[in-house]
Amino acid sequence: MGLVGRRDGRNFGYGRQLSYAGPQALKDLFAGGHFATVKAHSDRWQAFVRWCRSKDGPGINDARQIDRKTLLDYAGHLRHQVEQGAISIATAQNRLSSVNRTMAALRGDQYVKVPSPSKTLGMRRNSVRRSVPQGQDREHVKRIVDVLCEHQMPRAAAIAQLTRATGMHLREAILADLPRLRREAEHYDKINIQDGTKGGRGGATAPRWIRVDDHIREALRYAEQVSPDGSRNLLAPNESYLDFQPSVIRLARDILHTHNLKSFHELRAAYACERYEQITHHLAPINGGRGRRLDPCLDREARLQISYELGHGRIDVVSAYIGGRV
Repeated sequence: MGLVGRRDGRNFGYGRQLSYAGPQALKDLFAGGHFATVKAHSDRWQAFVRWCRSKDGPGINDARQIDRKTLLDYAGHLRHQVEQGAISIATAQNRLSSVNRTMAALRGDQYVKVPSPSKTLGMRRNSVRRSVPQGQDREHVKRIVDVLCEHQMPRAAAIAQLTRATGMHLREAILADLPRLRREAEHYDKINIQDGTKGGRGGATAPRWIRVDDHIREALRYAEQVSPDGSRNLLAPNESYLDFQPSVIRLARDILHTHNLKSFHELRAAYACERYEQITHHLAPINGGRGRRLDPCLDREARLQISYELGHGRIDVVSAYIGGRV
């Protein structure tokens, strides 16, 4: 739709709501294309808007009121979330970068931004994992699933099982087309992860087949069982992904933290370590394995396969899940 008022009006002419204005300005900036990029920036912008409206935020609903101090305060909020284990350093940097990009789209200039998200946050991404992934012990995950169920959070329990069994992203687990995956598991003994995927690997057009085992079958069965009536995924028909985050995921994370699991993302890393051991018959490097020293070709083959299964296009990213080459 683009501009709805004068360029010097509320939210620089993009409407009365900050949540609406940002995505509209991004659509204008990218001339109606680059859908995955616009979607990623828009999702991160919504996180900023939620902070603006929260008790800790500035209470702003007009982008004209956002200045550099606002962005620095938001950076402080993100830094605190990283320190609490709620989000990763990469997520914090991406959110700050997206706010920069969206503000530029709204204003039409570069005057309000943080020059370097990484320096502003005072944190650097670590592309090689240094800590052993939590959640590798399936009994540990089962206990967490049981606790989530006891707290009347069956959909969060389903996400935990799906991420550990398949290596899905959180978003992929929430938006997975469960009936389709069940049919694929029954007919092909493998599933193609397509829904909720990032755009970097070609979005939902790139095949990403995962061989099915009993853990995946059970995770799919349970997820379909707790899926809301009239839905094909874990969202209710009248529920958006953004609604689901604060109402379910944030509450679930508190439970994860009390049971020694930093985040759902740790379960994705646990999956990667397990797959490395299945492929190479050696422990993952982060678990003390020395697979590359014994057979560098096998180590590379495993990393390529894991990269494919996790939906990444680059083999080097796998080091963030299983550790570096040793």
